Amino acid sequence: MSDRELRVSKIRDGTVIDHITAGQALNVLAILGIDADSGDAVSVGMRVPSDRLGSKDIVKVEGRELSQDEVDVLSLIAPAATINIVQEFDVVKKHRVERPEEVVGVLSCPNRHCITTEDEPVESRFDVLDDGIRCTYCDTIVRDAIAEQIDVA
Repeated sequence: MSDRELRVSKIRDGTVIDHITAGQALNVLAILGIDADSGDAVSVGMRVPSDRLGSKDIVKVEGRELSQDEVDVLSLIAPAATINIVQEFDVVKKHRVERPEEVVGVLSCPNRHCITTEDEPVESRFDVLDDGIRCTYCDTIVRDAIAEQIDVA
């Protein structure tokens, strides 16, 4: 295979998430709620060569555009990611992810005493820090295992 050949085929319509931090593609699928039973047509490239990152992951999802909540959480584990919207095999919109100031309802707090982990109707809320996230309710800080806090339930 030459350097210019595609490692993952083009999609007709959908979303391409490029420049994902190497090794994070499966966490991206979890954020998107994609598993073997979801019915989504997905292509995944892991640890493929990248001029910008050295190596990267890439995820292509047919027939779907991402919600802003999905992009916000994705930005926490893949801050250099690029979102490409594809229609009829052409990229019609392209943008880099931006880290939000706050993420609501998509992560779970690792503190088992936090009000969000009890039987209370309280949605999780995290402030986004330069080096991690902080629970708004109990001030627990998560720096290294953000992907493990993704609430896919």
